[in-house]
Amino acid sequence: MSIFTKIINGEIPCYKVAENKEFIAFLDINPNAAGHTLVVPKKEVDKLFDLDDDLYIKLFEYSKKIAIAIEKAIACERVGLSVIGLEVPHVHVHLIPLNSMADATFGKKEKLTPEEFKAIAENISSYL
Repeated sequence: MSIFTKIINGEIPCYKVAENKEFIAFLDINPNAAGHTLVVPKKEVDKLFDLDDDLYIKLFEYSKKIAIAIEKAIACERVGLSVIGLEVPHVHVHLIPLNSMADATFGKKEKLTPEEFKAIAENISSYL
């Protein structure tokens, strides 16, 4: 069972941005930038291209909805999208507010307080 499945099952807390029957979106706890959000299918599948076509399409449709809310909530030039999948064996999309290429490299990390995480999650959620 992946750490994301434990989050989905409520065994591990998260700063939830949105959720429906197929997906959950929550803030990355080690973000590249404030507002860095993960969109995760509730069905645990290791690799993006192993998703069935329907879930694959829905993942990107849901990610688009979340990205639009992030762009409204967080001051940034754009929201970048990345799918890597090496750290957690459960498909997930990174939606990252970008102001520079450094924000997309996973080498620069932001330190946020629990209060800041909570406020950011609530702010993004308010645009959904």
